[in-house]
Amino acid sequence: MIIRALCSAVLLFISLALHSAPAWAGDDISAASRSVVRVVVVAVVDGRVVGFGHGSGFAISDTKIVTNAHVVELAAKYPDNVAIGAVPSEGKGAVPARILAVDEARDLALIEITKGGIPPTAIYSGAVESGTKVTALGYPGNVDAAAARGLLDKIEPRAPVRSDGNVSNPEEVNGTPVLTHTAAIARGNSGGPLVDECGRVVGVNTFITRADDGDAPFGFAVMASELIKFLGEHGVKPPSVGVACEPLDEAAAREREEQAKAEEEARKKQDAEDKAAQIEREERMFAIQAERENRMALAAVLLVLGALSAGASLVFLIQKNERRVRLAGAIAGVLIVAAALAFLTRPALNANALVSDPALDAAKEAASESPKQEAEAASPAKPASDKRSFTCVIDLERSRVTISQTNDVPVSIDKAGCVNGRTQYAEMDGGDWQRVLVPNEDATVAVVDFNPDAKSYRVSRYLLDAENMAEARKLRPDIKQCTKDAAAVVKLTEAQNAIRAILPEQANERLVYRCTSAK
Repeated sequence: MIIRALCSAVLLFISLALHSAPAWAGDDISAASRSVVRVVVVAVVDGRVVGFGHGSGFAISDTKIVTNAHVVELAAKYPDNVAIGAVPSEGKGAVPARILAVDEARDLALIEITKGGIPPTAIYSGAVESGTKVTALGYPGNVDAAAARGLLDKIEPRAPVRSDGNVSNPEEVNGTPVLTHTAAIARGNSGGPLVDECGRVVGVNTFITRADDGDAPFGFAVMASELIKFLGEHGVKPPSVGVACEPLDEAAAREREEQAKAEEEARKKQDAEDKAAQIEREERMFAIQAERENRMALAAVLLVLGALSAGASLVFLIQKNERRVRLAGAIAGVLIVAAALAFLTRPALNANALVSDPALDAAKEAASESPKQEAEAASPAKPASDKRSFTCVIDLERSRVTISQTNDVPVSIDKAGCVNGRTQYAEMDGGDWQRVLVPNEDATVAVVDFNPDAKSYRVSRYLLDAENMAEARKLRPDIKQCTKDAAAVVKLTEAQNAIRAILPEQANERLVYRCTSAK
């Protein structure tokens, strides 16, 4: 045990000697690279380091790491003289680890780091077709040799080497299903992940063919299905996704297409509304013009009748029939006054009259309100509530799933933006409510948008490196529960805007849900 403690001390000393942070690319492969580690093995005899070897591995939880059995073979055989460490791709250096399980037949091993944490990656549980684009991630020894990296360099945090290729076809080697692929790997890649374009693990790189007589080498990776079985046999349920990968550029193009389609639909709707308004204006103009002509015609008729009555009064005056003179004169006066009123009250042909007709608007409003009032009167009274509840179901055609499960999401929201009775959201334009979630442990920022009127719920996840994740944690708001304090909500909005400003342009995952009102 003293020697084992010495081995761990050697790892710790070397880990503090050098450290650096890799550059962050922000794509799915870079996100998967956060989970890749260099697995180092140090042998000590009589207090002296007599052997050093390394392979690759990847985290399937914050502390559990998958690698090859042959990478940790000596540590499994000589636990008192050989120590294991893991060097994450970012951080300060190596951390001690211990073996949890070894399966020599499958050439798989599970180890656990004893301090700290590493962002885990997801395993793809679906079928991998021949020709699928893949990337091998790991720490090939030939790259170390070419870069003249010594012992301390191999303990320095460093982004894993990426090599692209395609899946050739599935094979079976010694009873274990494997994927044959063309991504370049070498000694040191053993135990590293083979990932798809979404950064999900589709295999564990194990060995390569020999390139004799100029033949091209092929890599072999234990299938993800075997990895899931191995982990299950040892009581570990890794994060897994069964939804096929949509490459990031295709997802971005689809999103642009959807946005353009939405804008086109909005334009068509606006055009239809404008056309309907134009037709309504023309109909109103015709109605006003007809009413104006009718009033003027009525005024003319009344004026003619008034003139005839006045003429009759003159005839009766000659005849010295005073009663009829007074009657005819009164009728003439009434008709002339009525003609004047009809003429003066005729509708005016001006812009305001064409835009709005108060009488017509009132009639329309009364017509629309009447059925509504009748329905309200017929329905039983409901208790007043400012909370609306929904059940949201994933829309896979509009989503890009890379790391998450796609279970239904229950959502309730009140008028102040309190969601599910515990999380305060900030109100955005267009009826959206938004919350940016920055967890303490997971290296993931989630931007959640919910529009109760449109019945739309969307989660955009960004898988960040340690530096950007630390910055996001600095910027996150202090609000941990719902509040009606307007000043606190303003601070929430400002903090969320600051976090969104440091996020990549494209999310690594976007989940779009369609919501229905919950009964």
